[in-house]
Amino acid sequence: MTLDLSDKTVLVTGGTRGIGRAIVEAASAAGATVAFTYRASSDTADQLVADLGGPDRALAIQADAASADDATAAVEAVVAKWGRIDGLVVNAGITRDGLMIRMDAQAWQDVIDTNLTGAFHVAKAAYRPMMKQRAGSIVTISSVVGVMGNAGQANYAASKAGLIGFTKSLARELGGRGVRANVVAPGYIATDMTADLGDAAADGLKGQIPLGRLGEPGDIAAAVLFLLSDAAAYVTGHVLHVDGGMAM
Repeated sequence: MTLDLSDKTVLVTGGTRGIGRAIVEAASAAGATVAFTYRASSDTADQLVADLGGPDRALAIQADAASADDATAAVEAVVAKWGRIDGLVVNAGITRDGLMIRMDAQAWQDVIDTNLTGAFHVAKAAYRPMMKQRAGSIVTISSVVGVMGNAGQANYAASKAGLIGFTKSLARELGGRGVRANVVAPGYIATDMTADLGDAAADGLKGQIPLGRLGEPGDIAAAVLFLLSDAAAYVTGHVLHVDGGMAM
């Protein structure tokens, strides 16, 4: 089945690299008009807009994922340009890894502010326009770490576990207005964040994964597209594990 998003306008936070970029490109290829946020590299963002067909088809928005004002401005820019927001993908996130005994309060707070509070800000901004439309799909990108925990990532695991409860709560609040909210929980994905693992560590991870490989950004994008599409019209409050079987 080919997923058709030709009638959808989608906003992806953190959309210029890794999983976020794969989601942006896949949504555009499926016919959606796509806006995405980025933090620093305007050249990369501008090139991505050009690659997606120019300003009629794509919109780049510079934003700090932890900023309430930036989140509101991003959603307002999408609605001002295209008149609606059909899909929101909350993907922006950071890591500040370290064993908890050596983790300072700032490393904890930075990750919570970006990964979890940032999700609150942008979902709150999209809440009212989606309610008025009586339609919409919110997809948050959690992690297998939010389900299983991971040594050295107490802050990251807490933020990603928090996203699950947050999204389920949105699903209960918004379901009566025709708005769905779901979670995708990736396993270990071959991105810039895993590129420095080294062969031995990568092989060790593969040994924990029944399918025997790291995931690709496109694996996550495919799951997100399903949840954004009308094919998932009766799916809400769900956590979709895309992890090769690692967390089953």
